[in-house]
Amino acid sequence: MLNFDFYNPTKILFGKDRIADLSKEIPSDTRVLILYGGGSIKSNGILDEVHSALAGRTVKEFSGIEPNPSFETLMQAVELVRNEKIDFLLAVGGGSVIDGTKFIAAATNFEGDPWQIMEKRGGNIKSALPFGTVLTLPATGSEMNSGAVVTRKSLKAKVPFSSRLIFPRFSILDPSKTFTLPIRQIGNGVVDAFAHVMEQYMTYSINSPVQDRISEGLLQTLIEQGPKALIHPEDYEVRANIMWCATLALNGLIGSGVPHDWSTHMVGHELTALYGLDHAQTLAIIMPNMLRVRKDAKRAKLLQYAKRVWRLSDADDDHCIEGAIEKTQLFFEAMGVKTRLSDYGLGAKNIDLVLKQLQDHRLTFLGERRDVTTEVIRRVLELSV
Repeated sequence: MLNFDFYNPTKILFGKDRIADLSKEIPSDTRVLILYGGGSIKSNGILDEVHSALAGRTVKEFSGIEPNPSFETLMQAVELVRNEKIDFLLAVGGGSVIDGTKFIAAATNFEGDPWQIMEKRGGNIKSALPFGTVLTLPATGSEMNSGAVVTRKSLKAKVPFSSRLIFPRFSILDPSKTFTLPIRQIGNGVVDAFAHVMEQYMTYSINSPVQDRISEGLLQTLIEQGPKALIHPEDYEVRANIMWCATLALNGLIGSGVPHDWSTHMVGHELTALYGLDHAQTLAIIMPNMLRVRKDAKRAKLLQYAKRVWRLSDADDDHCIEGAIEKTQLFFEAMGVKTRLSDYGLGAKNIDLVLKQLQDHRLTFLGERRDVTTEVIRRVLELSV
């Protein structure tokens, strides 16, 4: 196992009716800005619950944070925060709203052009406004980590950043608030969480059985519970298990002391920035063929994955590995997330531009061994057509 530091100060309030606890978590003399996306929290009553819990405080709202939050929109929120002298941010939504809130928290008092935060991947953040979250879409794990991704539309760039200063103070996770999610978002969330686990687990063995077995348990739970959520969207226990899986998938626990990959994510970010695909859709397209192209480098872990997660046994190791990759791809499809570029109107003609974007963003040596070159990615994309 590698040396590591594990630090996670986020307080989790999990279960039914926890929005009411906002009154205990945010001081009564606080000026609060509620941030959210397209407005579904108005129609489903969540926004009213939040306002009720914040009674007596000065509360403002900022709506319109997009899926894959844009720098341009977030800077409008930064201006509002400065003008209204806001001292606490509350993200109510999924990973995009939370990621956007992290950027706003860091950008509000940043000296200089806030885009420099993205250029330095968060390494130049000196302070951030405090913020909490009310999670309505489990997927990204942003509710319990210190990372985020922001898109700058004018540059067609989707860029990750992180800092210990942008952990949420607290996150409220009420599984019942996910009952009204569209089927597409349920499927996307499960695929997203699954891919997060895989990027930390599917590397190479370094004698880390604790992390491996937690990862395998999360993967098996998502495989078991994910399809049930599509059939029974208001099953509280199913939604609770998926919600907690998504949080644990990227809160730093399973990634401590082990190598990480993230090549699928980096290629996926370019597909989203260029063509507007959902984040989970890009992961479902890239991951199966990334595993196929890199199966020699990942051979030991792929065999472990096949046997422990998918319960496959075959005298021929290659058959076992291909079976596990095939089952992974079929699982994504079963969650309603298509796995081919052609499913989204893309094809071979789009590959060169994706590769150019990766080169322009200096993402040409990816993966746990930095051996995922543009030629490797070309093969992955060609197989994904």
